[in-house]
Amino acid sequence: MEKMEPSGHFSLLNLPEPILDFVLKLLSPVELVIMSEVCTCLRDRCRSDPLWEVHLKQKWGGIFGDVAYKEWQWHITTAKEKRNNQSNQQNNHNGSLGSFSGTWPVLHLRSYLEDCSRLNSSFRNSFKMVLYFCLENGKFWFPAQIYRGGFVRDTLVGYDSKTDNFEAREQNGGWHAMGNRIQWEILRAPPTDTPPCVRYVSDCLEDLKPGDHIEIQKRSREISYDWWYAVVGHMESCNENQNFCRCGYSDTLVLEFKQYNEGSSMGRVKLLRNEKEYEEATGCYGGIRKLQSEEIQRWEKLLPLYNQTPVYIP
Repeated sequence: MEKMEPSGHFSLLNLPEPILDFVLKLLSPVELVIMSEVCTCLRDRCRSDPLWEVHLKQKWGGIFGDVAYKEWQWHITTAKEKRNNQSNQQNNHNGSLGSFSGTWPVLHLRSYLEDCSRLNSSFRNSFKMVLYFCLENGKFWFPAQIYRGGFVRDTLVGYDSKTDNFEAREQNGGWHAMGNRIQWEILRAPPTDTPPCVRYVSDCLEDLKPGDHIEIQKRSREISYDWWYAVVGHMESCNENQNFCRCGYSDTLVLEFKQYNEGSSMGRVKLLRNEKEYEEATGCYGGIRKLQSEEIQRWEKLLPLYNQTPVYIP
């Protein structure tokens, strides 16, 4: 046991550094902030990025992805440029905008930070701690995707700590409220950095075969794509015998949308297996991405429950 100092007081700073770091990892975000006010040494330790990285991943890792983090980095860079007097004018970077009014310089979702003053304050070297609380307080609206039945839509979300839910906005000729009271379970981080108005470049088309689970871009709005869940099916001429099936080599790709009733004209489409955008009676389709097992499990869980988990539209 660590001996007390002559005064009879035990100093936390007398602990070996590995043990001190272990103790700090056990603290909650609020406790870390309180501890950071004890002294300069603890302030620097308690605001360090490695500590706050853990809390960010624990709470936000499922919905705050690489796209959102790049946006946060952009806000940091902008704040640094302003501090260094490198930019005296508002930056019209095509990934960020300072308010919800008007339209984007280019039509794709990115992020919105209500107040960047903390990036210029004494917290400017504690960016991950500031990020955590900007998310927690709903100050940083970041790009995410929301499950809406058989598809996911790109949106900008802000957290409401009072309800432990989210608000969402979408850009479609202007900012519109998409919904509120949106639960964690129907949000995800965008799996690609392709903006919603841009066609995704597929890298799996040659390998797709019946039984593969995919998401495909479908333009159901004037500007942006949504991502629709589907399963690769067999051609009508195929007897579905694995030893004789040649559907995986066909130039035609059959997609089955399981969210529609059997026999629905929307439930099955045939598309050319190429890198071009194509239109069918059921919509205008874009790129395809093949799903991994965890993504498939989430779709299989959410599809039957969706009607019981409505998104509130004010």
